[in-house]
Amino acid sequence: QVQLVESGGGLVQPGGSLRLSCAASGLLVSSTVMYWYRQAPGKEREFVSWISSPSGLTNYANSVKGRFTISRDNARNTVYLQMNSLKSEDTAVYYCMVQKFGAAYWGQGTQVTVSS
Repeated sequence: QVQLVESGGGLVQPGGSLRLSCAASGLLVSSTVMYWYRQAPGKEREFVSWISSPSGLTNYANSVKGRFTISRDNARNTVYLQMNSLKSEDTAVYYCMVQKFGAAYWGQGTQVTVSS
């Protein structure tokens, strides 16, 4: 059974930083592409970033490029999203996702609020 558990969200001031974690079970993050998405209030869920395996190649939405960094720790079977220079428009629920066994698996999400 694939399970994804996000953590690390919270309230941060504009310009601040947060690191989100996505702990996976039922699969190895080292052997599959892992994604981060987000959904702001009243908006559709949108792509943020992915990291491939085994090369670790990464990709980002234009809106976060240069500010966010995706990474993984194979020993912890966890994927991270380091978010720097946060803006109010980054406020959203952040989800990690994996496509496995013909289905998409989502975590429960973690709230990120950027506000002064």
